[in-house]
Amino acid sequence: MTNPHIPVTEDELHAYVDNELPAERRGDVEAWLATHPDDAARVRSWRTMAEALHVRYDGIVDEAVPRRLEIERLVRQPRKWFYGAIAATLAAFIVGGGIGWMARGAAAAPSALQSFTTDALDAHRLYVVEVRHPVEVPGSERAHLQAWLTKRCGWLVRAPELTAAGLKLVGGRLLPGATGPASFMMYESASGERFTIYTAKSEAEATQMRFSSEGKESALFWADRGVAYVVVSSVGDRGRLTQIAQSVYDQMEKTGG
Repeated sequence: MTNPHIPVTEDELHAYVDNELPAERRGDVEAWLATHPDDAARVRSWRTMAEALHVRYDGIVDEAVPRRLEIERLVRQPRKWFYGAIAATLAAFIVGGGIGWMARGAAAAPSALQSFTTDALDAHRLYVVEVRHPVEVPGSERAHLQAWLTKRCGWLVRAPELTAAGLKLVGGRLLPGATGPASFMMYESASGERFTIYTAKSEAEATQMRFSSEGKESALFWADRGVAYVVVSSVGDRGRLTQIAQSVYDQMEKTGG
């Protein structure tokens, strides 16, 4: 039994959009929307966003989940593989120094930086197609998100402000990385394009910025103060990606994290 006078929750609205709402409650929700124009407008916007995401990402939504992101690896504590990964990373990186944007002193070995980029691209593909659960902590809880990821990752994690570039913070999550925990942030434009920022511990103090592309995705990645950053996009516009990455870099330089 349901009661049409019980207020409709946001979870029910999401379930209605995703066609996951119990049939017996669907009529109540539709009646609610008929008398609550603000909620009706939100539902229309979510449906429009979902359609845009399907058009853009349906080609990758059925791809197999990368092994490094399987749930078993997300929940268990790293053991022998962790130390092996550290050893491999130490061997691969060339410790550098200096400052600058496109030329930052000694660069890490391309294979080491590429491993970070592969992790970032896999995470981007896995979560960018999600409409209802793309992140663990929503962007509306920015302060909590930053404090939580900083505590878990062990370095100062900041969610860059990208409003000037037309992007809103969707939120973020904690991920496993080859050298320990990694932070993952997602941003979205009004038209539905999504960018992600992946950061993980790096043995290199500073590296050159590098560009990489794989399929529909492209990335710019670099290291600064012992942290590797990877900005990923699926829009195929290198100029747009560079604009976002430049803004991320500038803000990390100012905050020191």
